[in-house]
Amino acid sequence: MPEVVFSVDQSKSMRDQDVPGHNRWHPDVPTVAMVKPGAEFRVECRDWTDCQVGNNDSANDVRDIDLTIPHMLSGPIGVEGAEPGDLLVVDILDLGPVPQQTGDMAGQNWGYTGIFAKANGGGFLTDYFPDAYKAIWDFHGQQAVSRHLPGIRFTGITHPGLFGTAPSAEMLARWNTREQALIDTDPNRVPPLAVPPDSTNALAGTATGDLANRIAAEGARTVPARENGGNHDIKNFTRGSRVYYPVHVKDAKLSGGDLHFSQGDGEITFCGAIEMGGFIDFHVDLIKGGMETYGISTNPVFVPGNVEPRYTEFLTFIGISVDHDTDTNFYLDATLAYRRACLNAVEYFKKFGYSGEQAYLLIGSAPIEGRISGIVDIPNACCSLYVPTAIFDFDVRPTAEGPMKADRGKCAVSSA
Repeated sequence: MPEVVFSVDQSKSMRDQDVPGHNRWHPDVPTVAMVKPGAEFRVECRDWTDCQVGNNDSANDVRDIDLTIPHMLSGPIGVEGAEPGDLLVVDILDLGPVPQQTGDMAGQNWGYTGIFAKANGGGFLTDYFPDAYKAIWDFHGQQAVSRHLPGIRFTGITHPGLFGTAPSAEMLARWNTREQALIDTDPNRVPPLAVPPDSTNALAGTATGDLANRIAAEGARTVPARENGGNHDIKNFTRGSRVYYPVHVKDAKLSGGDLHFSQGDGEITFCGAIEMGGFIDFHVDLIKGGMETYGISTNPVFVPGNVEPRYTEFLTFIGISVDHDTDTNFYLDATLAYRRACLNAVEYFKKFGYSGEQAYLLIGSAPIEGRISGIVDIPNACCSLYVPTAIFDFDVRPTAEGPMKADRGKCAVSSA
């Protein structure tokens, strides 16, 4: 096993670890460990919410998640010799749930998928599903099953939702300025257009005193992906992946977490992956001056992993940039087209006995493939959603006999 450079006791919150992590992006979060180029090492991670969600049949915990707490990041890990302008080469060697542990914390042989309430973050289809729902998944080796979505079993593409390097002070200021400008266009929107710095429940790693207070006041929230990497939620960012991260500060300061057992393209419920704590093994190296050499100046570049389930047959749903609720056309709007593809899939699976919420949870968590299929044929963009047919224990393809409707149970719901 590689050397563990960041350890997590799953029985304690991230704040109470011997070496706490952090939940804001800031250049001055202190480095907790140093590694050399060429090193292999392990980072242990806490569930992204700091384990606010339990293995139970109520979605009240999803409804009531305190979103000032996420994401819980392990690190920062410094890389000797890294300087602004370099590329940090990061190989994912292995990752998975908490090894050899069962228990009450996500990642201890189980994980969860949640639909966030519109009033608390929302999701891609929040106007159609405004309330909180949840599915618990049990892990059986590489496969996941859920008592809340019976009839489904699939192999996960384990991956981190979030890893990145620290921003420079100048980059952090630009993030905060441009995101506040976006918020100001509709400051009362629910859910909000962006999330500004908020010192509430900010965790600044090992920083104390005035430094910790400044990090809390200035630090960027970890919700979106940005130039440093961050919360990409790319399901193919798995074992065998190599990522080239731009370096913006001395030592690079690599941090991350938000491990997923599986996810559909887009993580559409906001908590759409199968969330878990666990471990991730890295190899790191440097390309000196690589940002200029390769023109990688704004976002990372990565080589997808070579470990994924081999599904060969799919049922594919199409969406176009037409709001069918109002019969309104939008010009080459790929976001709307993908939303319509998702909604078409939801309506289809309801015919087999699943609720709309169950279907929404399914396409957010299973290894679904989403694609932009056409963005040139005016006025309609076209997106597609590929659902592997083999994940069901019954035939989901259209037949002359009609859908095989049955009692498919129910997902966890929130109380009034």
